[in-house]
Amino acid sequence: MSFTSNKSNQEKIRQKEWNYIWKKFKRDPLAIFGLITLTIIIISVLIGPFIYQVSIDEIDFSQASSVPSLDHPFGTNSLGQDILARVFFGGRISLTVGILAMLVAIFLGTTIGAIAGFYGGIVDGLLMRLTDLFLALPQLPLLLLVVYLFREPIKKVAGPELGIFVLVVLVIGGLNWMSVARLVRGNVLKLREMEFVKAAVVLGAKPSRIILIHILPNVLSIIIVAATLGVGNAIITESTLSFLGLGFPPDVPTWGQMLFQAKDYLTTAPHIAFFPGLAIFLTVLSINYIGDGLRDAFDPKNTK
Repeated sequence: MSFTSNKSNQEKIRQKEWNYIWKKFKRDPLAIFGLITLTIIIISVLIGPFIYQVSIDEIDFSQASSVPSLDHPFGTNSLGQDILARVFFGGRISLTVGILAMLVAIFLGTTIGAIAGFYGGIVDGLLMRLTDLFLALPQLPLLLLVVYLFREPIKKVAGPELGIFVLVVLVIGGLNWMSVARLVRGNVLKLREMEFVKAAVVLGAKPSRIILIHILPNVLSIIIVAATLGVGNAIITESTLSFLGLGFPPDVPTWGQMLFQAKDYLTTAPHIAFFPGLAIFLTVLSINYIGDGLRDAFDPKNTK
């Protein structure tokens, strides 16, 4: 009975904490703006293609580079393809890449940071030197080099679209875990000296259980904030790769690929670049606002 009562009380306390965090988050107008904007974008890219049923591949040279109109709300590109339909389709890919790359980065960063902080000593030294090594590497040139070297082999194994998708996700995630690792390590170093962790060690709990059950839930707020900011960074990185011609194939209309194809028409048909660029801008801006709002909401020192 007492165990059930304690568990119920812990759930109530946890619920009150989340309610308090949500109240603090709601007080930030920029965070609410970001949440509403991102929700609209996600709903649009998910539902938009079912409502606006225009082919993304249909070529009509008679409508090439047409300005926005009732027939084509966002206009057409140099091949007469509808930009709105391609923005909807490309949004799915760009957001999926951003989310999956973020998950890869969070998994690597959390794992390395937690192990380094909990065990300390030689393990901590080796893992942190590895982190420093990755931080010292020039990210964009390394990213371009890895994609350039491995995109052809992975295309042969998994196909041109799925292969590039997997490669881009793994490379972006694999080069953006270092800040998460440092944040998690710093907090784990503090938590492992607290009484509830020492009590678990005395009771004979395994290190893996202590990390998963007792420590990681207490760094969840840091991980959530890092995750939101990581999505925006991954979207920007994917767009950069596609803009430089090392991302998805030309027939896959990601937002970055659309910008790459529009670079030669910036003076004659600026709308070709404007709408995918606006989509990237609003998505990343809203995610950053949400991340800032979550950071302030989880900060116990912030009582506003």
